[in-house]
Amino acid sequence: MTLKKKMESSSSDKRELWILIVYAIAFYSFVIHRSLRLSTDYHSQLYGLRSASASAWLSKFTHRSNDVSDAQWRNFRANLPILTIVFAIFGLAANAFRLKAKAKAKARGMSFLWLFLSFIYLTYLHGACVVFILAIALLNYLLVKIFARKKYFFLVLWSFNIFFLICNRVYEGYSFSIIGQQWVYLDNFRGTFRWHICFNFVVLRMISFGYDYHWADQDSRFDQEKHVQRCHICKSGKTCYQLLQERSVQDDKYSLSIYICYLVYAPLYLAGPIISFNAFASQLDVPQNNYSVRDVTWYGLRWVFSLLLMELMTHLFHYNAFAISGLWKQLSPMDVFIIGYGVLNFMWLKFFLIWRYFRFWSLICGIEAPENMPRCINNCHNLEGFWKNWHASYNKWLVRYMYIPLGGSQKKLLNVWVIFTFVAIWHDLEWKLLSWAWLTCLFFIPEMILKSTASALQVESALGQFVFRELSAVAGAVTITCLMVANLVGYVIGPSGINWLVSQFLQKEGLPVLGGMFVTFYVGTKLMFHIDDAKQRKYRSGLV
Repeated sequence: MTLKKKMESSSSDKRELWILIVYAIAFYSFVIHRSLRLSTDYHSQLYGLRSASASAWLSKFTHRSNDVSDAQWRNFRANLPILTIVFAIFGLAANAFRLKAKAKAKARGMSFLWLFLSFIYLTYLHGACVVFILAIALLNYLLVKIFARKKYFFLVLWSFNIFFLICNRVYEGYSFSIIGQQWVYLDNFRGTFRWHICFNFVVLRMISFGYDYHWADQDSRFDQEKHVQRCHICKSGKTCYQLLQERSVQDDKYSLSIYICYLVYAPLYLAGPIISFNAFASQLDVPQNNYSVRDVTWYGLRWVFSLLLMELMTHLFHYNAFAISGLWKQLSPMDVFIIGYGVLNFMWLKFFLIWRYFRFWSLICGIEAPENMPRCINNCHNLEGFWKNWHASYNKWLVRYMYIPLGGSQKKLLNVWVIFTFVAIWHDLEWKLLSWAWLTCLFFIPEMILKSTASALQVESALGQFVFRELSAVAGAVTITCLMVANLVGYVIGPSGINWLVSQFLQKEGLPVLGGMFVTFYVGTKLMFHIDDAKQRKYRSGLV
């Protein structure tokens, strides 16, 4: 391309960008205005609104109640003060131990410290039910040690963990009467939090330990030298997460004490992020060095700002209360779209705050876990990118322990069905989650076909690149629409509401809204392209 054509292209891109920005401002202005109106008009009919004492000043400022209809957010928010005190004490203890012991603070010593601290934490959370956690964890450890070198090891490992994943939910954490009637009185000491809900994360850790132990004696396909040459983090003298995960640890790290410590490590126990066994065990010896004290402090301050943003959002816009109250059935198609879009943004910010809170404390304690939500929900225009940037640590786990062992990209069309079915069961035993999983798989198929077709075509002409970019934007708009439908079914209306949703948007009043949605998502996708282009230019210039 000549210099003149490049300048013309750049000028055209700038004009397009300004048009897209103006449209985005108009769209969000309308959504905010309509959301405020809906929250005011239906205030008396919404469930889960209250004037919380913790944010009474904000209620007075906004003259609105706080939307705490989401049980997960309500519980996290209520327990935030005590959690902060507990983790501050744990962080001080862990860092004091490291400073005092210095080089002598090897993995085993740190594991014993964290076992002590974590069991205090678990006893408060689950009371006598810690017995169930330990019993299943010890059984898994024995199975791994006995069968790890057998050909049928993976079948044994998965069967064992899926069996308890399902049984824990079906029997709601079991009663102590299964041990004997003389132990029934222990049912009165089950703690403050249901252990079988948290155990879903423990299952992922038990599977990770099994795989990493099995792979420890095998020749790794991971080329460490080649990786270090390409990775900008490793080049700088630090150690990236991929290297920690792929590099096997010494045999003594697969001890019972480090295994149990990994399963119940307090900062990541309740909600993650999910970290592989190799990555965890390697940081017990040498704490993470990717984040300086200044970086961790800035990370915490950004979290506080995000919390204030969430408080403002739940006071002004009662999106989740609409979903919980079932009032979406009384709304117009336009308002259903706004509420659905708002619920997805609320969910994103909720998980963003929960996951980053626990990761923050883990960083302080010397363990770096993968970042969940590395990208905003409004900056994802394809399904693969969305799942890589939503529960990102879980995605890494699924790729390492399911996707690649199942055949990787060679069997991608089949793998997604197995993986998303497991993801649904792992979350909960509900038909609406299975519906969500299978809908997502259906939407994945055309995207994978289009991607493979696009990679096979080499477009070089300016016209060809323009057409390809426009078609990609249209595909992005379709994908975002599909994502909204799948998540509305999974988290708002359920499978029974699909017919109602379709009928509403295909009637005379709904078709213009459907068209407007598509145009909006098209504009959003084009904006994402411009953001990606800017990042690439910045990276090429050596600023990143």
